[in-house]
Amino acid sequence: MRLFALCLVTTLAASPALSKCGGSFSAFVSGLKQEAQTAGVSATTVDSFFRGVSQDPKVLKADRAQGVFQKPFLDFSRRLISQNRIDRGQSMARKYDAVFDRIERDYGINRGVLLAFWAFETDYGAFQGNFNTLDALVTLAHDCRRPELFRPQIFAALELYEQGNFDPRTTTGAWAGEIGMVQMLPRDILDNGTDGDGDGQVSLKTSAPDALVSGGKMLSHLGWTPDQPWLQEVRIPTGLDLSQTGPAQKRSVSDWAQMGVTPRSGTWANQTLAASLLLPQGHKGPAFLAYPNFDVYFEWNQSFVYVLTAAYFATRLEGAPIYDAGTPDPGLSGAQMKQLQKKLQARGHDVGKVDGILGARTRVAVQKEQQRLGLPADAWPTTDLLGRL
Repeated sequence: MRLFALCLVTTLAASPALSKCGGSFSAFVSGLKQEAQTAGVSATTVDSFFRGVSQDPKVLKADRAQGVFQKPFLDFSRRLISQNRIDRGQSMARKYDAVFDRIERDYGINRGVLLAFWAFETDYGAFQGNFNTLDALVTLAHDCRRPELFRPQIFAALELYEQGNFDPRTTTGAWAGEIGMVQMLPRDILDNGTDGDGDGQVSLKTSAPDALVSGGKMLSHLGWTPDQPWLQEVRIPTGLDLSQTGPAQKRSVSDWAQMGVTPRSGTWANQTLAASLLLPQGHKGPAFLAYPNFDVYFEWNQSFVYVLTAAYFATRLEGAPIYDAGTPDPGLSGAQMKQLQKKLQARGHDVGKVDGILGARTRVAVQKEQQRLGLPADAWPTTDLLGRL
């Protein structure tokens, strides 16, 4: 069962068709069919593909019930990372050692990175979702929250159907339309689906080698740089200029070192790379340097807390110690976070949707207000900040 936010794994070109959503569901499906035929797909194929498609209210319920992302990093990461998942990850690394060797050779993706996604997406293939994929995609495209993401995926699924690689009646997966062990959307399957086990088929639901190699290829296409790190836990000195922290601000590792930042264990991965200093729960909590490869995670998922947890788990699977949790100041409840976002909006800050989630734009706004008020500008909102606003 999926516990995380919607994956954003493609860049979609805008077109007038993408604005069509809402209204009668049957009329919406008719519009999809007409668009497919206009693009050159035969009426017989189109009718067969869309036959029996229906709106799934459970998909809409799942889309609106993602409260887990309101949890702070320490709570969220402890929920997703267990000793069992670590042990199984290490076991899978041994079992598919040759597959991971191939991925590392061909795409430069560390095995820990893919193992972490495999664990979080489907618990190493055990829970891939039982939502009808076509129903899910059409339901979400009809819903006017994010039609620009889901409508193109319907036509990608249609292309897979024409190739004989998608059954609109029996293909199932996550509520947001992802399929297989590492949960890929239809467009990504078209672009990156790879036969990893040599049987002549791309079977992302039943073949771990197929799923892993396909996932590695996708991360490579999203911009992953081989032989570079993605995340490293660090210690920060007292008196550090906290206004320089956050994912949007980057400086070389050597600069961070001159400012007194040190690796918590081991040595610097690469002092020439640009990196951001992340303080997910403020200056009293854990601290990480995020390297350029860390940004690729946001092409997979837009949730900061999910991305950081996945990146951290990947380092754990590759031998890093458990983070130093520190003693962060208590955070805000979901209701308090919404109240804070409204106050920030009233002060002219763009925080996006008022959803109770401490996302990137809310963090930036918090940091600016902390600077204005003379508080430690670590982007971690507290009741003190809320009260002062």
